[in-house]
Amino acid sequence: MNNEHVKGAAEKGEGKIKEVVGPVTGDRKLENEGKVYQVKGAVHTALGDVKDASK
Repeated sequence: MNNEHVKGAAEKGEGKIKEVVGPVTGDRKLENEGKVYQVKGAVHTALGDVKDASK
């Protein structure tokens, strides 16, 4: 597990929280931001997988 995996997990978690809280508070911007964070987290995780595979 490298730094990219940690970043990915953190962003996915933060994104999921924002995606759930957004509709509860009626904040669509927060909900959409959560979805973006989850995608960014997935990209970081994939980048970490590539780095691991190249070692």
